[in-house]
Amino acid sequence: MSHDGVTPRSVMRSVAFLTAGALAVPALAGCGSEDPAGKPLAGQDIAPAARAQVADGGTLRWAVDAVPETLNTFQADADATTTRVAQAVLPSMFRLDRTGRPEINPDYLESAEVVETEPRQVVLYKLNQQAVWSDGREIGAPDFAAQWRALSGKDSAYWTARNAGYDRIERIERGANDLEVRVTFGRPYADWRSLFSPLYPKEVMGTPDSFNDGARRKLKITAGPFTVKKVDRKDDEVTLARNPRWWGDPAKLSRIVLTAVSREERAAALAAGTVDLAEIDPAAARRITAAAAGPRGTSASPDRGTPASPGEDTPASPGEAGSASPGEDSSASPDRDASASPDHGDDKADGDESRHAAKQARRERELSTYEVRKSLEPAYTQLALNGSEGPLADERVRRAVARALDREALAAAVLEPLGLPAVPVGSHLALAGQFAYADSSGALGDQDTAEARALLADAGWLPGGPLKETEKGEKAAGARGEKAGGSEEDGKDDTERRSGGDDDGVYIVGQDDKSGGAGGSGDSGKDGSSGKEGHGPRHLAQDGAQHLKQGGAPGAYAPKGTAAPAGAKSGVLTKDGKPLTLRFVLPSGPGSDSLRTVADRISRMLDRIGIRTETTKVSDESYFKDHIASGQYDLALYSWPASAFPATDARPIYAKPVPAADGSLSVEQNWTRVGTDQVDQLFDQAIGTLDESESRSLIRKADARIWAAAASIPLYQRPQLIAARKNLANAGAFGFETPVYEDMGFLKKGVRVSPSPSK
Repeated sequence: MSHDGVTPRSVMRSVAFLTAGALAVPALAGCGSEDPAGKPLAGQDIAPAARAQVADGGTLRWAVDAVPETLNTFQADADATTTRVAQAVLPSMFRLDRTGRPEINPDYLESAEVVETEPRQVVLYKLNQQAVWSDGREIGAPDFAAQWRALSGKDSAYWTARNAGYDRIERIERGANDLEVRVTFGRPYADWRSLFSPLYPKEVMGTPDSFNDGARRKLKITAGPFTVKKVDRKDDEVTLARNPRWWGDPAKLSRIVLTAVSREERAAALAAGTVDLAEIDPAAARRITAAAAGPRGTSASPDRGTPASPGEDTPASPGEAGSASPGEDSSASPDRDASASPDHGDDKADGDESRHAAKQARRERELSTYEVRKSLEPAYTQLALNGSEGPLADERVRRAVARALDREALAAAVLEPLGLPAVPVGSHLALAGQFAYADSSGALGDQDTAEARALLADAGWLPGGPLKETEKGEKAAGARGEKAGGSEEDGKDDTERRSGGDDDGVYIVGQDDKSGGAGGSGDSGKDGSSGKEGHGPRHLAQDGAQHLKQGGAPGAYAPKGTAAPAGAKSGVLTKDGKPLTLRFVLPSGPGSDSLRTVADRISRMLDRIGIRTETTKVSDESYFKDHIASGQYDLALYSWPASAFPATDARPIYAKPVPAADGSLSVEQNWTRVGTDQVDQLFDQAIGTLDESESRSLIRKADARIWAAAASIPLYQRPQLIAARKNLANAGAFGFETPVYEDMGFLKKGVRVSPSPSK
């Protein structure tokens, strides 16, 4: 689960947390039953148009988070922009369809299939006869072999971030002719379709020096609809140009300029007309929607084809009177003499107000040329529980936390205001529509406050009892305004509450930080999580007392024969004189308001079962490195991307932590530090079988056990909000599907297309 520029970028694909205990797995769908994978909850929204409707030429200015540090996707500091460039300029043997499943990319492959299974698995690739690198050389076996040797993990001189799958290859050789590549595996590999996407030329992969340094700042040889023309770190831009050697459908656009624009500056960039396509937060989306509606609620631009078509090197901005050009000072008044009107008796304040109004009107006119395209990202936000120490090391406490959550209410708070399906995510390893998806949350159980309290009682956490004094003489956990330790800078007490917000938690490991989500205030849901009682900060002890009135006498859920402790009516859950308090660590950046809103709702839900939370806000820069990855948290929120190859990509995230040679604990990417041998075995079996049905069944069994361990609780699929020029076609909220860069472009003048259909 990463964050655009905030998290370790070495995690390229993955999902989130692990299990404990051999608990019952719900029965999976049998023969003849409906596939539990279902369909994606939301379709694409890209303003689809036939190529004949799209103009030739033009420059698409696409906002990204940063100019990438490297153009080599297999290096540790690769980021989402690295991936964006690779998709446009490099071969990919397989691409993802609208359901997030891999399909052959016909621009590079005629076919690819397993042709032998005994004594070794052999995959035969038959390449497109026209597929060539930009220097004219045919794509072939030497390129496949060079990439395998670089990523096999056998040569430490290659600074690779991942080797999964390539380490199972035994040899690569030419087939019956130059257009065939024969790949022999030493061990069976179910996710073989994940390999060679992207494929780099042998000139990049051939030596450690060219791999480590040669492809960081430039790619001289490419094989896609675009080439890398320039990486300009001074102007924070990467320019892609149409590839004259491209054998497929020629790119409609002449250029794509990936320009670095921070999340906080994107609304201003849109208002200035300096970008054509940008991921945005809900606040910017609301502003664009209001601008498009016009001053009286009438559409300012009734169709997608109204703005003027762009020129070869000019932005696709409408040429409205008074609209500033991208290079023009947008603060200038359309009437340059407006401030010099002494004859009318206007004072300076009136002039300033007039100029401000004119500037604002100009921005609103510019914003009205955009529309918001929305879908659900192939990523989900989850609550992570650190099981390495403290109360959450006890599986019963983790399960109590999970059973206290109203996941439907949390999903609704984020997604309903955006008009997106508010359905809780039912799997750690896939999303609805993907091959491996099935709702396995039944292994944990639905929200049940009584059961959550019973689990806590069984773990020895009972209401009331004396509190031990800390070394500083403060109570270990106190009433409103008291801290359990730490400075005011490091953490705030658990009574601080937030509502509203513009981002659902932009932290996604291995890909671009995307904005999304809109939180709401107040709770809604089951077991008392709705209504007036859920609003606003309240003294935790007061809440505990209210629980006792509603839920029965102290000790009612403790093991039979347990006496109610002294002071039980305080409602504080204690064990050995210590209160049950969990540290909730959250990022403090302006783009994470919605994350904090979700955290606030979770805190109130936990409060109802007697668990206190103390919120600590930390800088975005230190959130992952200093807290999540290092285990300095009890509860945290961030997102994981869904993978088409969970047996490969999720394995390091759920692997059982093991002692390293230096005595430390090796957790790979398992930041909850909870794992079991059983889950590891299920992943190993899933990756080693070539029976797709069996592999899917094993993945779903692993997911059920991950649910039962309650170290990671999936909440909702992340929203995807994209601001796009109304006349920009085949681009926007892509959902699962790999973008088709050659089809993107601006509509011909007068062409109108319908919005993308909802699915």
